[in-house]
Amino acid sequence: METTYDVRVWQIEPGSGCQRVSYGVRWSVAGERHRKTFQTLALADGFRAELVTATHRGDPFNVSTGLPVGHEPRASSVGWYDFALQFVDAQWPYVSANHRKNTARTLMITTTALLSRVPPGVSSRRLRTALSEWAFNTDRRASAPDDVAAALGWVQRHTPTMKAWNDPAVIDNVMLVLGTLLDGSAAAASSVKRHRRVLNLVMGYAIDHGVLLVNPLPKERGCVPRTASAIDRRCLLNPRQAAGLLAWIRSRPRSGCRLHAFFAALYYTGTRPEEAIALTVADATLPEVGASDQWGELTVHAAEPEVGRHWTGTGTAHERRPLKARAVGETRVVPCHPALTRTLRQHIRAERLRPNDRLFQGERGDVLAGSVYRRAWDRARHATLPPHVYASPTGKRIYDLRHTCLTTWLNNGIPPAQVAEWAGTSVAMLFAAYAHCISGQVKELERRIEAAQDISSLYAAT
Repeated sequence: METTYDVRVWQIEPGSGCQRVSYGVRWSVAGERHRKTFQTLALADGFRAELVTATHRGDPFNVSTGLPVGHEPRASSVGWYDFALQFVDAQWPYVSANHRKNTARTLMITTTALLSRVPPGVSSRRLRTALSEWAFNTDRRASAPDDVAAALGWVQRHTPTMKAWNDPAVIDNVMLVLGTLLDGSAAAASSVKRHRRVLNLVMGYAIDHGVLLVNPLPKERGCVPRTASAIDRRCLLNPRQAAGLLAWIRSRPRSGCRLHAFFAALYYTGTRPEEAIALTVADATLPEVGASDQWGELTVHAAEPEVGRHWTGTGTAHERRPLKARAVGETRVVPCHPALTRTLRQHIRAERLRPNDRLFQGERGDVLAGSVYRRAWDRARHATLPPHVYASPTGKRIYDLRHTCLTTWLNNGIPPAQVAEWAGTSVAMLFAAYAHCISGQVKELERRIEAAQDISSLYAAT
């Protein structure tokens, strides 16, 4: 390691970015200029003070890194696998189960990309399972089977150090693997974006703990596919298709009536599936039979996404969470269409549900499983839709019931702010997702424009 005492430190240089002001610290080591940018003046001033103090003490500076010898990152002494485990354990108590699962998958793909070969006698599939379900799962790592523990020990010994992230070829290979499926086809844009977000969090953690000097994953590296925020109009159901699907589900034996009430709630209220399964009977305010006004209300207060019992920390497949983008304890009230009011009233009476019971239950009174309602929905589409429509995106996902509901509200003149409130989203997100799905208002708008811009009568006057 070549060192020098030829160091010059300049004043802090403010700069303006596209979104915020930055502050750069500039210095030279043996005539080689260096610069590091900070988001606040305090951070920049603190780093500059460290450089100046090191020069006053007579500390040698590393010519290649430009830093005092005692301030160099520890990349060469920290293994990637050990650091990845440290990152997982540090964030585990503070993130959702779904975030834990996504982080494990990203780190699994990254680790396999950094390995030059798989452990002897271990298939690549078995290695991926060992990494994603045991190594990067804080709760399960200590109880890994002997064969899994042996494979992970081999990985620990053969993964490179964090210094590998200084090699552009390594970064290019990792980003290529993250953007490619096992069959060689391109991964979905949303998956690539999620992988990059997780990996950037890892690099930020490395910088904070002195393992890396800078983030080696600049935004301009590689081609990041675009993710579509707008809803595909082809996924929307028309009233006839929706009626056919719900009628078919209601006619099924055993769980047909229960699933019919669940799907009807999604279609009429636009709630997310994970929000609907968290509802209790007490959350449904329904008018009495014979009341003149048959509109009711649903109070949505929580979500229970299905992630998997290995990730929730509670041993259950569902994790109870606050509403999306809202604080703990916040609720929202959604109007209940008269048709849904009648359906829910019959459903509660037929199932003999009490106020504290779940409004939509599984066969044994437990949480309604996603595999159950997804399978029922696919069978309903196959039975009621023509083959060419079944093969299309029309109603392919359960979430398309929500998209259909919100689009129906907007197309019938409900103010966007009100729709956003009922849907639990922002007006900006609502416009970005559904603006091009709005239809049926063009003729009226054309008449308004024609009346406002009609100057033909003025020609006669002139």
